[in-house]
Amino acid sequence: MRLLPALFVAAVLAVEPLTPPQWPVSFALIVVPLLTAFAYGPVAVAGATVFAVVFEGILAGTPCCAGRSVGYLWDRHYVASYICTTLVGALGTVLAAHRIRRERTLADVRFVAEIAQRVLLRPVPHRIGHLVLESLYLSAAAEARIGGDLFEAVPTGYGVRLLIGDVRGKGLLAVETAAALLGAFREAAYEEPDLATLAVRLETSMARRAVQLGGDETAERFVTAVFAEIPAHGGLLRIVNCGHPPPLCLRAGQVRELDSGRSAPPLNLGMLVQDPYHIDVYPFGPGDQLLLYTDGVTETRDASGAFYPLAERVRSWGPLPPGELLARLHDDLLAYSPRGLQDDTAALAVCLLPGEPSTPAPPE
Repeated sequence: MRLLPALFVAAVLAVEPLTPPQWPVSFALIVVPLLTAFAYGPVAVAGATVFAVVFEGILAGTPCCAGRSVGYLWDRHYVASYICTTLVGALGTVLAAHRIRRERTLADVRFVAEIAQRVLLRPVPHRIGHLVLESLYLSAAAEARIGGDLFEAVPTGYGVRLLIGDVRGKGLLAVETAAALLGAFREAAYEEPDLATLAVRLETSMARRAVQLGGDETAERFVTAVFAEIPAHGGLLRIVNCGHPPPLCLRAGQVRELDSGRSAPPLNLGMLVQDPYHIDVYPFGPGDQLLLYTDGVTETRDASGAFYPLAERVRSWGPLPPGELLARLHDDLLAYSPRGLQDDTAALAVCLLPGEPSTPAPPE
């Protein structure tokens, strides 16, 4: 874009001698200020306007241009062209100033979004005890890099507790709800003795928040979530699923979907059933890897409308460490969907390193 004005002037200069006198190409220089406004500031646009008017005059006053025997510097048609170019240049100067203000505003918005993301979705520790963790977050909106998807990993006396969730809806309300849920989880994860009571406590928090927000959609403000716990002594994995896509367990090249068929309702809908939260226990040994994700992954569509086959893709990649696994997932999602991501996407990968597990150390 920054070279476009110069290339356009060069094209006009090359074509002008080839056109008949009644079709002077120099009139096309009227667009030079607008082309400049796409990539430069108002001062550069004003300079381009002066250049375009002067260059039009040079071409009009040069007899050899377009096969003319005399110049037409002050011909009324050329004078009208000078005036129009000046007016277009004034408009381009205003547009360039407006564009720069919008770009600065957008840069500020993105900066604030990045800061908010660091506060709301702070990076998970890369290492907790014998666990290696990596996270991925992709926003479907280019201007706002945070949304209703969330994740967290907390080392507690009961083991490492993990959370991934997806707030219904979008916009500021979803971000506020995600912040409230993360705050409640970061506090309750240290206190509640098991995942079922942890889920009950967060269910209470979400129900209280929904009532505080008021309105007619209180019952529709819910969060799907998965709670996972890897005890300090290792050997097993505990999961409570609240209406969320089931996690994947990667073991020795095999990919297993951890779905017991006893998924609880999403948070804030637990009142619909009695005793909704069941703890499912699975083996989880050294070298095993857990992949938690939101529905933005599995609901990504290709050009034909087919959903993204996560388990098949992961199985075809073979064993990968968490960082490489999420990097591969990131690239594959973008390549799979030609129209780009239509929903926010989050993923959390956790791998138990070989060796005797020990009590989780403070996050690195």
